[in-house]
Amino acid sequence: MLRPSRLLDLGLWLSVCAPPVALALDDGDARRVVAAAVAVPLFGAAMAMSRRWPLAALAVPVAVSLALDVQMFGPLAWTWAALVVFGYLAGHRMATARPALWFFATVALAGLPLSALVLRDLWGWPTQLITLLLAVVVPWLLGRWRRQHAELVRTGWLLADRLEREQRAVADRARLRERARIAGDMHDSLGHDLTLLAVRAGALELDPGLDPRQQASVRELREAAAAATERLREIIGVLRADDDENTAVPPREESVETLVERARDSGVPIVVEHPGGHSGDHSGDQRTDQPGDDSGDQHGGHRDDRPGDQRGDHWGDIDGLPPMTALAVRRVLQEALTNAAKHAPGATVRVRLASRDGVVTLRVVNDPAPEAASTGVASGGSGLVGLTERVRLAGGVLRAGPAPGGGFEVVAELPVTGLRAAHEQVRTAAGLGTSETTAGELGLGAPETTAARELDLARRRVRRRLAEAAGIPAAVLTGIFALLIPLSFVSSSFSGLDPATYEGLKAGEPRDDVRSRLPAFTRDGPPDGTPDPPRGQDCVYYTMKTDSARAYRLCFARDRLVSKAVVPTP
Repeated sequence: MLRPSRLLDLGLWLSVCAPPVALALDDGDARRVVAAAVAVPLFGAAMAMSRRWPLAALAVPVAVSLALDVQMFGPLAWTWAALVVFGYLAGHRMATARPALWFFATVALAGLPLSALVLRDLWGWPTQLITLLLAVVVPWLLGRWRRQHAELVRTGWLLADRLEREQRAVADRARLRERARIAGDMHDSLGHDLTLLAVRAGALELDPGLDPRQQASVRELREAAAAATERLREIIGVLRADDDENTAVPPREESVETLVERARDSGVPIVVEHPGGHSGDHSGDQRTDQPGDDSGDQHGGHRDDRPGDQRGDHWGDIDGLPPMTALAVRRVLQEALTNAAKHAPGATVRVRLASRDGVVTLRVVNDPAPEAASTGVASGGSGLVGLTERVRLAGGVLRAGPAPGGGFEVVAELPVTGLRAAHEQVRTAAGLGTSETTAGELGLGAPETTAARELDLARRRVRRRLAEAAGIPAAVLTGIFALLIPLSFVSSSFSGLDPATYEGLKAGEPRDDVRSRLPAFTRDGPPDGTPDPPRGQDCVYYTMKTDSARAYRLCFARDRLVSKAVVPTP
């Protein structure tokens, strides 16, 4: 069974063969029958190779037309279908236009010497150009436009497919970011709670009031909390994704006061240093009272009522901070308290939160550890790394390391106005202006996507091809009409017949003998007022050198000169 493409080619071949076959059968002229018998198989071969070599297929009907008539106009009655069909197919199936343009230029330029040598008439060349333009070039341009339109449609579908794949990729990235957020929340919240649970269990294990069985139970509890922390760290490793973006707005969480109170309830001694009091570096001015020591009442700083207990601390309104900044403050404080409980159990932790010049600063310092850290408390090693990234995403910086007086210090500085405003301040300081100024006042607008650029390029190609389809024929016709002026001058100069030669011509002479004495070219048609030529005779006209308004007419029949006359008669 033939494929659909082959069936289409077969139908096109039958359509281009129908006119010559019908005219040959209707006329019965032997020459037309022979021409049709030769053209039909040639058209079949051209159709067979039209998909692979469309320009070579177009050359077949063009060559047949030129072989029958240099002007390509005489046999147009039965070659027009082949010229139009193969011209359209060449335009539609050729990837580039340059070879076809070279082909058309070659055929057009060859028409001039062919008209001069074969027809001995320069006026056959404009006829050939017009026939080539209307019967071949215009269908070729329509085929080119159809190809460009199909490419535009195909490009649109490709862009739609790419957009769908990009949307799936965006959804995948959103899922990865959510997994990373969940992992961070599990590390910050559950890890903090499990660490405090292990610290409490460790402190309870050392209580002398417990008997050995109770101490063993507490030890098992501490070990279970440590094991749960380790399993949590493994789960977080699975959930984390390599994605620096964090555009989702975090949910509201527990306050800073709640975090401090929970740590205190777990046995961590915490001193809150307020910005209005003394500097946090003077630990003696703000300290936790020891039994029997009332010196704390003599200082201007905050006085603790009992060791490790400060109730009613006022932290200021951090709810007014941007969500990312407020969350970063809570997470830094939570992680710093957790690390202090892990690595410096029993050490006093000093916390200071202050805001100045648009920057909020959180400083958490723990004293040197009075005793070794519990070996059962797991440490993932990624807490400070995650905090650094979280603070960076909020537009701030994080410093962590040994404190000058011993112990460990964690300091976070974050912009009160958020990441966007911090970036705008940097751009303003650098003299770049704000993003609104760059995009709005300068008129740059949003960046153009690759898909939009490709679609715009395809649309411009189609518009250009459409303009070519309308403009090229008009330009060619203008050029042909422009050629008529010099062509008329050349034709009149080389078509003049000498009166003595005219008088020497005798009726009955063979056409070849007469042609040897005639000018190289004939006149462009008969003068005005010339009567119709006799029936069955082929007449040509030559310019009279003595009277340009009149002409010599020579009529031939059966390749012999049968009459001559000066037309029009006076």
